[in-house]
Amino acid sequence: MKKSIVIVVLTTLLVGCSSRSPYFPKQMEEQVIELVRFDNDLMNVQAATAKEDIAILYEQYPSFMPTYVEDILGISRYDTTYLAEALPAFLNDTIYGFKQTNAYEKIIFADVTGIEQELNNAFTRIHYLYPEWEIPTVYLFVSGFNASLLFVEDGIAVGADMYLGSDYEYYNRVVYEYQKQTMRKECIAADVVSAYLFRHIAYTSTKSRLLDNMIYRGKVLFILSQIFDYLPNYEVMGYSEAQWKWCEKHERDIWNLMMDKRDLFKTETLVLTSYLNDGPFTAEISQESPGRLGTWVGWQIVASYMRHHPEVSLQQLAAEADAEQILQMSYYKP
Repeated sequence: MKKSIVIVVLTTLLVGCSSRSPYFPKQMEEQVIELVRFDNDLMNVQAATAKEDIAILYEQYPSFMPTYVEDILGISRYDTTYLAEALPAFLNDTIYGFKQTNAYEKIIFADVTGIEQELNNAFTRIHYLYPEWEIPTVYLFVSGFNASLLFVEDGIAVGADMYLGSDYEYYNRVVYEYQKQTMRKECIAADVVSAYLFRHIAYTSTKSRLLDNMIYRGKVLFILSQIFDYLPNYEVMGYSEAQWKWCEKHERDIWNLMMDKRDLFKTETLVLTSYLNDGPFTAEISQESPGRLGTWVGWQIVASYMRHHPEVSLQQLAAEADAEQILQMSYYKP
């Protein structure tokens, strides 16, 4: 399932954030992104004037509207007659709770200045690291519980109805319990930047072992943690505080078990998905564990590597393709 994003404005003024990261100077060239409220314009479509309202959306959003129609609604962009019937019905559906959810989304996202500030700060730092990377446009939309983040032609789109709060009642119908942790408005900025980094930082290893995948993900998470250096690490990871503390408490046992089973050098899909994919737990370790333990351990290895090698820049870290060298030079011994 695809995902979406909003257009944001880049600035270095972030929610009282002064950089604690040693990888960024105090002064950086501010970047400005536009936060595009496609969600508000979409919800203005009325059944009585649907054809005219849809024509306006196509005119206002010549790139994003066709993508939304095809990828979220599953309707041909050229079938405007059917769209004029289906879109109002979709927006006003009460059986699946879309109408109620859209109304709630308007309340939760009435003020998006916090998201804008976080994204401004984050992309200012990204621009400092990689000035050649194109700053994305970020869109906000409602998806009918169909998508969280979606890459589009000119940027990223965010399904705001997937960020209404972990306790939002309709989520019980559409997601598993373990997925609710990051379904909060506060998670949007980190999710957007994480997706952006994974898209731009290439997986350069020629091997597909668990170790290579762990180190790759660990590098991205380490960079993400420096960009969001004001957030606790468990929020960057998408864990609860209790899940993070469980990992810290059992870190040595996790590592010893991985080494005893020689999992680091395995390439089997089942092993990789168990360690790297989201889930209620990491089956290769324990049913009490959180999911994605391979990524968590990869991050700890990379963090150890960077502590021992302060001369290495974030760009150099991202470009390093030798996972075994990073492991060896990390002196990682939990």
